[in-house]
Amino acid sequence: MNVPVWIWFATIAGLIVLLVIDLVIVDRKPHEVGVGEAARWVTFYVACAVLFGIGIWIFSGGTYAGEYFAGYITEYSLSVDNLFIFLVIMSAFKVPPIHQHKVLLIGIVLALILRGIFIAVGAAAISQFSWVFYVFGVFLVYTAVKLSKSNLGHDDDENYEENKVTKWARKLFPVTDEYQDAKIFTRIDGKRFATPMFIVMIAIGSADLMFAVDSIPAIFGLTKEAFLVFAANAFALMGLRQLYFLLGGLLRRLVYLSIGLAVILGFIGVKMILEALHTNTLPFINGGEHLNVPTVGIEVSLSVIIGVLAITAVASLMKTRKDAQAAAALDTPADESADK
Repeated sequence: MNVPVWIWFATIAGLIVLLVIDLVIVDRKPHEVGVGEAARWVTFYVACAVLFGIGIWIFSGGTYAGEYFAGYITEYSLSVDNLFIFLVIMSAFKVPPIHQHKVLLIGIVLALILRGIFIAVGAAAISQFSWVFYVFGVFLVYTAVKLSKSNLGHDDDENYEENKVTKWARKLFPVTDEYQDAKIFTRIDGKRFATPMFIVMIAIGSADLMFAVDSIPAIFGLTKEAFLVFAANAFALMGLRQLYFLLGGLLRRLVYLSIGLAVILGFIGVKMILEALHTNTLPFINGGEHLNVPTVGIEVSLSVIIGVLAITAVASLMKTRKDAQAAAALDTPADESADK
């Protein structure tokens, strides 16, 4: 895929325009974002992502468009994991609801910048070293096994522990005990202080960076085009904070999400290993010759990703509904006896 430099600049400029619009409209006045407002913005961002994919289809063909959509859906679904962590961080830092959207925006901007660096490094490594696909593939399979055994996003707020980046920020700047409206920095008796708002933004941005370690290799398993990797990541992140307010308590009901995402990561990991074997050049594997192994096309990948996510969502909602009904049935006799 030959992407001129001006297309890169135009895409980045378009994303900046979206951020400015978001800042001017949503962040014009601090407020608690409602479900209706969040739904409209999620629809807007998803529509932008879809229109971008249609543009790729028109100008570059269905194959690249399929790779972009597979990457976008994968990144968006993996980003839901981020929302669990965002919930924990917001609760741990007791962020006022009217300022949560600003925290998320700054955190996501930081994530966009850091992921851009990750993507550039990953693309350069893949173009220079064919064995990187083996490393990425094995890492994703390992991550899938680990994720399937985890309880990601369901930890209690009090179990949250600040990471090294956040602790370093606290050492770098003295931090006030209370929030100072939406200020990131403030002055007290002529001395400059960071506010908890600054620390929580660092926590959000650095937490997302940890998730990028999984998601960036995953999308490179679906497309080797750095432009598509960047665009899919950018659009997935752009609508993430609106999704945070839209889903709200629903996040807690996605009890099987980690299993579904583990299946997707494992599938992509195996796909990468098969492709690496198919184009093998490592001398200690089959004498440096290609292996005649089956590979997975983008159509199959897209179908598996959508299918797994759909099954995961339906199964999760059925499970939580069944548990709620069982809990209500257990409470009923006790309530009736109390009334008597």
